[in-house]
Amino acid sequence: MSAPTSFSGRDIVARRAYAPHTSMFLRMLVRAAVLRRGRAASALFAMVVAAAVATAMLNLYVDVQSKLRREFRNYGANIIVVAKDGVSLPADALAHVDSVLARRGIAAPFGLVVARASDGQPIVVAGTDFDRVRQLDRWWSVSNWPSTSQQALIGARALPAVTPKNQAFDLSFQGRTLHVIPAGTVQTGAAEDSRVYISLAEFVAWTGLQPSTIEIAASGSPEDVSSVMNQVAQAIPDGDVRPVRQILEGEARVLGKTRSTLLASAALIILTAALCVLSTLMGWVFDRRRDFAIMKALGASGRLLNGFFAAEAAILGAAGALIGFVVGIGIAAWIGRVNFHASVMPRLSVLPVVLVGSMAVTLLSAILPISLLRRVQPAVILRGE
Repeated sequence: MSAPTSFSGRDIVARRAYAPHTSMFLRMLVRAAVLRRGRAASALFAMVVAAAVATAMLNLYVDVQSKLRREFRNYGANIIVVAKDGVSLPADALAHVDSVLARRGIAAPFGLVVARASDGQPIVVAGTDFDRVRQLDRWWSVSNWPSTSQQALIGARALPAVTPKNQAFDLSFQGRTLHVIPAGTVQTGAAEDSRVYISLAEFVAWTGLQPSTIEIAASGSPEDVSSVMNQVAQAIPDGDVRPVRQILEGEARVLGKTRSTLLASAALIILTAALCVLSTLMGWVFDRRRDFAIMKALGASGRLLNGFFAAEAAILGAAGALIGFVVGIGIAAWIGRVNFHASVMPRLSVLPVVLVGSMAVTLLSAILPISLLRRVQPAVILRGE
């Protein structure tokens, strides 16, 4: 029984010998912050601002991409599938596209023919799925969508030609006649304004043709969109798969500029905060030269003083990061609500990045003050020179 008692006694003695050093080190850190709370507060404020901006930017950096992509989906398709023979796609083409998308986007079929109005004037008639088009082309200006059979959506420029008085009219194609009732008008400023849109089922029954075009709005990154294009091309060999370059290139430019702006703004503010912390730490060294000289005269090693100063800087960075993280989450939520009318979810995965980054900024800012601290000569300082 004596051996365990002896080991326990040595352990207690070692702990008691180590405890005063730790307690003194902590008291010195607290005393330094209390006595120079003005400088400590200014440095802490700078780190809080930097950490808050970094937190907000990193949260937005992740969320803004998905939100912007959703906004771009409101501007229509980014992929188009066109029949290679120029007439019609296979009857199961839309099912293949839906299978490839797997809820990663929306697709709408379009069949186009040139029909004749009652007066013999040619008019482009398109058959489509109105429910899908409402989701795909939210930017269309539509007065009223068709809801029953025989109803049609008339382009703003086609309306005076086919039914000036907005009454029911007939369309003929290859000797077959279709009675049409206007339901509403569509205006886009493009080719849609010169067309008459009817339901896809009525189009197929009337013309005997399948859709010749499928417009796809695929969500995700440019790599995801490219992957969808490749899969669609493999699933529909009779179709020519093309990207809508205006949408894809515009989306890439906007996302790229947004990312660059966020990162540049964060880097500039963090650099400003680092300079502020550097200035504060330099002031600390000059204000406390006599304290450091006394510590050296009493036998404190340069390693101990450097560790003490680095610990002060690290604690400053950690405190600023924790406070700034909370503030930054609030800023990101406010920006998301004002600009995107949607909430930006706080991401706890950002906290370690902000914490490590803030501590790294303060420790890097402490390099120059530590080099000055090494040059402190106790004899010279204590003589008042």
